Order: sequence, then structure tokens, then C-alpha cells
Amino acid sequence: MLKNMFKEFRDFAMRGNMLDLAIGIVIGVAFTSIVNSLVKDIITPPIGWLLGGIDFTNIYINLSGGSYPSLQLAQAAGAVTINVGLFLNALINFIIVAFVLFLIVKQINFLMPKKVEPPSTKDCPYCQSKIAIKATRCPQCTSQLEEPAKGA
Repeated sequence: MLKNMFKEFRDFAMRGNMLDLAIGIVIGVAFTSIVNSLVKDIITPPIGWLLGGIDFTNIYINLSGGSYPSLQLAQAAGAVTINVGLFLNALINFIIVAFVLFLIVKQINFLMPKKVEPPSTKDCPYCQSKIAIKATRCPQCTSQLEEPAKGA
């Protein structure tokens, strides 16, 4: 019984979709660390500099009273804080990830072959109106059309 369950699990795990999902998760984790570094090390420092040297990570609301020069010191002292700056960093991360994923999906859709739908209408040879592809008589001019090919 255990051997059969292991075989079922192996078959489940080795399906193409599961492997694709696992690869996607690993790439997503690596991508997240790149985006976190991009936001923390490249994007927020110039924004903070433009806003007068504000460090986003130290933007917080202290609910416990008292004054602390940084979020780290407030948390070390056990103060209850609302971490506005950390939320802003997370929001910037999300916007960047969403935008990059949008660009990737847009590019993949561009590169994917377009599905060509078979025509569902044809022109009547007598009155040139659009009619169903399988029609044997035109509903507009009532002309008899040739029989549709077998299997169509």
C-alpha cells in the first residue's frame, strides 16, 4: 500500500505542470530578492534624498508614547509601532514586481503564435452577403448554393 501511494505521489509530482510550478516558484523567490534589493538599494535612497534625507524604514508611528530615533530602537524597547516606511517599501516592491510580470506576460503573448479560427461565414456568390459556412441556400437572395463538402 505504501509503495502504491509513493508511486501515485511520484506520478503526480513528475507531471509537467508540477515541474513548471516548482521552477516558477524557485525563479520567483530569486526574482523577489532582486526586486527587494532594487527597491532598498537603488530606488528608495534617491527618493529619500529628494525628500530631504528621509529613510523610509524609519517612518513609523509610535503608539506606546515616548520618542525613539529609529524604528529599530523603538522595537527593541518594546514599543508598539505602525511601520509606515516598511509598508511603503513593500508597496514599491509590489508595484515593481507587478509591472515586470506585466511586461513579461505581454512579451510572451506577443511571441506566442496566434490561434487562427476557421471561418464561420462565407460570401454568397450571387448577392455577396455573409452567410453561414454550412448554408446550402442564401437567406438574403434565396439562391441555391453548392452542397458543402462532406465532413465540413
